[in-house]
Amino acid sequence: MSLSAVSAAKTAARPRASLMVAMLGFFVVALDAQIVNVALPAIRNDLGGGLSGLQWVITGYTLMFSALQLFAGTFSDRIGARRSYGMGMVLFTVASATCALSPTLVALIVSRILQGIGAAMITPASLALIREAYHDAVQRGRAIVYWGLGGSVAAAAGPVLGGLLTGIDWRLIFFVNLPVGAAALLVLSLVATSPRRPSPFDWAGQIAAVLALASLTYGIIEGASAGYRSPGILTVFAVFALSLTGFLIVQARGRTPMIPLDLFSSRTVSTTLAIALVTMAAFYGVVFLQSLYFQQQRGATALETGLLFLPMTALVASLNPLVARLMARHGQVAIIAAGQIIMAIGLAGLCFLPSDSPTLLVALVMVPVGVGGSFTVPPIIAIVMDNVPAQRAGTASGVVNTARQVGGSLGVAIFGAVLASGGFMDGLRTSLGWTAVVLVILVIASLTLRHGQRRTA
Repeated sequence: MSLSAVSAAKTAARPRASLMVAMLGFFVVALDAQIVNVALPAIRNDLGGGLSGLQWVITGYTLMFSALQLFAGTFSDRIGARRSYGMGMVLFTVASATCALSPTLVALIVSRILQGIGAAMITPASLALIREAYHDAVQRGRAIVYWGLGGSVAAAAGPVLGGLLTGIDWRLIFFVNLPVGAAALLVLSLVATSPRRPSPFDWAGQIAAVLALASLTYGIIEGASAGYRSPGILTVFAVFALSLTGFLIVQARGRTPMIPLDLFSSRTVSTTLAIALVTMAAFYGVVFLQSLYFQQQRGATALETGLLFLPMTALVASLNPLVARLMARHGQVAIIAAGQIIMAIGLAGLCFLPSDSPTLLVALVMVPVGVGGSFTVPPIIAIVMDNVPAQRAGTASGVVNTARQVGGSLGVAIFGAVLASGGFMDGLRTSLGWTAVVLVILVIASLTLRHGQRRTA
């Protein structure tokens, strides 16, 4: 074979390599957000700790993932997407190994925080690699669909795979990331070097954002046991208030803000972001609570718990094409409102089910929670994109993703705090019931949104 033919073959393979790398990255990041929940009782039996410790195992990951999303996008532009992805995947893989080998709960939480940092670096870089590899808009759109498929498969498989591996040893849920990370780094060697772009960092804004989110989450979780009026917790909430104020000042006056505050001047954008935050809080909170409920209250094994999640997660993974068609027919606002109503019905159903209901019935009542949540995601993104200037589309997309991940972190923190304040079933019903009420209020707010164009997102 001639040198030119070899070169042509390598050039043709590079887009496929970029897509494979992107899919593997999104798969492993999404998998780790779901696979750990069913292992929580086994982790507590082995490493000890109370409910707050289990909350930190989940929120340590999602907190850093959400707090660093926008920073990681700028970092990827500055050093190149290929290099940023490689650094993030190495960190994620090494942190997965240290999670699996953790001798204490504190060591596991620290490793989960490092995993979250790696995940934050992987996600924007994976999309940037697709953008660089596919110059044709149609091919790029198809590649992004495949990229999203990796996350959907992970979401559906996570609880079942987690239950299967936990039945052997909970540490395997972290060891499973190692071959995936190694494969991703191997394929990454086939990807062309990414261009670098001068992108200034908003260091002050990023530090303030991490402090604000970390202190708020800490106060919510630890306040449940220490008391929300205790001096230590009040000090933490004061740190949150000061950090949030500092963040807003930096964003308003800084030269290169992470989030231009005039983005929120549109009531449509602000309301839509609130819906994104609450719906994700509800979904993550339900997954966290029901994982404990099935195993601690109903005596299910980890594998049985994973299988009980399958009706919800498998259906969620297959709904995106249907949602796109419904958006084209009925408009974005109608689909967002419908999704919230469906989710609220599921939450209310779980709230009022008798505590001795068959576990299969409980699993079926969970389905509307996942289905309703999945109905809201594409129209939320579309409405935000329709209501911001084109030059801010990337920033707006990052803000939507950040709002959703922050919602996931706060959902676990708040639901767990309510659970710790009383008995298990009382806390479960209180958190689910009030979340349903908030969603109904947001349905009313969403009906006043400016209607986007009737098109597919």
